[in-house]
Amino acid sequence: MSGIHVEDLSIKFRIYHDRSPSLKESFANIFKRNGQSAYSEFWAVKNLSFDIKAGDRVGIVGHNGAGKSTLLKALCRVYESSEGIVSVDGRIAPLLEIGAGFHPEFTGRENIYLNGSILGYSRQQLKKIEPEVIAFAELQEFIDTPVKYYSTGMYMRLAFTLATAMHPDILVLDEIFAGGDAAFMAKAQSRMHDLIDKANIMIMVSHDHLLVKSLCNRVLWLDHGRLIADGSPDEVIEQYVAGKNE
Repeated sequence: MSGIHVEDLSIKFRIYHDRSPSLKESFANIFKRNGQSAYSEFWAVKNLSFDIKAGDRVGIVGHNGAGKSTLLKALCRVYESSEGIVSVDGRIAPLLEIGAGFHPEFTGRENIYLNGSILGYSRQQLKKIEPEVIAFAELQEFIDTPVKYYSTGMYMRLAFTLATAMHPDILVLDEIFAGGDAAFMAKAQSRMHDLIDKANIMIMVSHDHLLVKSLCNRVLWLDHGRLIADGSPDEVIEQYVAGKNE
């Protein structure tokens, strides 16, 4: 049975003070800063602990920079923890940065195989789902065009359709409904409801509170990397909105 255990998770990043220094300049600055560090550190998430069990549909809310996307990337192993434990039991389908795994010079069809392999699909699996992906994404005319010529909407349709083509144990979503034309959005939401129904666990970040309430049975509120509240969607979102308006 799928499950997620997070214990005292902390993730630290560095902020460099020199704007895009070259390697030569960075090396020279080692000797010029009179012992001062060329960067400062901050904790994107700090001491997070929670468990997610099979059947949970968890929404994550918080202001921009609260650590929401960092947490999702830690669950998907994009980021390693600086401290603490992240234990995931089950196959994850991450919908994080739309089209991030696409190669701009490759066609849509070629990117199905490239991005699909990154998502962990075999070539045989991808060959089986290829026609359905192309049809659902409405890209029949453009599938053999390099994706560098795609609009943002076309990118989103292809990436979303590919990432949702198979039913994972754990579905992780980051603002997946943030763009796209209305007709495709309605179709995508219907597909998402079906996928969520079949997933053992769903975790999503969204600023759309109505969407969170409609899809989730539990909400985590993050602020400056820390867990402020964990409970029912109505209660936690009400607390979050009240806190924002204070």
